[in-house]
Amino acid sequence: MANQDFFKDKAILVTGGTGSFGRKFIATLLKEHQPRRVVVFSRDELKQFEMQQELNAPQMRYFLGDVRDADRIRQAMRGIDYVVHAAALKQVPAAEYNPTECIRTNVGGAENVINAAIECGVEKVIALSTDKASSPINLYGATKLLSDKLFVAANNIAGGHKTRFSVVRYGNVVGSRGSVLPFFRKLIAEGADSLPITDARMTRFWITLNDGVAFVLNNFQRMQGGEIFVPKIPSARITDMASAIAPSLPHRIVGIRPGEKLHEMMISRDDAQHTFEFADHYVIAPAINFIVQSNYQTNALGAQGQRVAEGFEYVSDSNPHYLTIEELAALDKATP
Repeated sequence: MANQDFFKDKAILVTGGTGSFGRKFIATLLKEHQPRRVVVFSRDELKQFEMQQELNAPQMRYFLGDVRDADRIRQAMRGIDYVVHAAALKQVPAAEYNPTECIRTNVGGAENVINAAIECGVEKVIALSTDKASSPINLYGATKLLSDKLFVAANNIAGGHKTRFSVVRYGNVVGSRGSVLPFFRKLIAEGADSLPITDARMTRFWITLNDGVAFVLNNFQRMQGGEIFVPKIPSARITDMASAIAPSLPHRIVGIRPGEKLHEMMISRDDAQHTFEFADHYVIAPAINFIVQSNYQTNALGAQGQRVAEGFEYVSDSNPHYLTIEELAALDKATP
């Protein structure tokens, strides 16, 4: 649980703040942490208008802009203490067919956020990543790997500036826009006589929105700069997800979409040599040397981790924690 005083009287900016994560993260900040100012930075005026109807506290500021626009993100970041970088183009097939657009937002946008944070004297930045950034096979994953590398290396680029950068990497968020849960619900509401399954063997990591938000909040206190935080979360079979939502509907195999994997990975064997295990998460330490070295086996709160075994990897199909159909059904009922 994040220390409530840690964010008290602080100014926090969230890029892509009108998305599923941003809305929940900001609602939690306002409810539990007494920030001085919260800035939503995003490019969709309608989503901002809709969000204002729900979240319009005196501390709130809504800033229209695109992370591709370096000047605009610099303007928005003035006087900011902490940044969560959640803005990204995230749809795997769309990225395969529109690679340049994905690169401009996910890589160019990351560089703009880094430069603005350093210039504006931001204290801490956490960039949200994805399991698809580990050993990527699709363009979206490749751009997020590049983004991760940029944010890790930014701790050297910052030089004598105080800004520190870290990354949070996790899997599919239950119920988020574009995820399989609302997609299945939509099909069921439309009277579908079957649910489409890409491949019966497919598995994915799953995290709830609440857990994702709590993990990011906690890591602002744990971070030293340069590490990638990976939560310990359960896996689920896509067939079990479909059975949990609609037990009576048959499954229809439609084939893997462009750029999809059968199973997702969050920590590769190559990353294992730099990885430490903590009680509820892993930390991938940077492979490069920094001007000021940190001991990533001990986090900023003093918690101690243990180096993982040689050959360790964290993959959705070999994950020891699988959600049962009953657990998935309960998760579905609890997700708006």
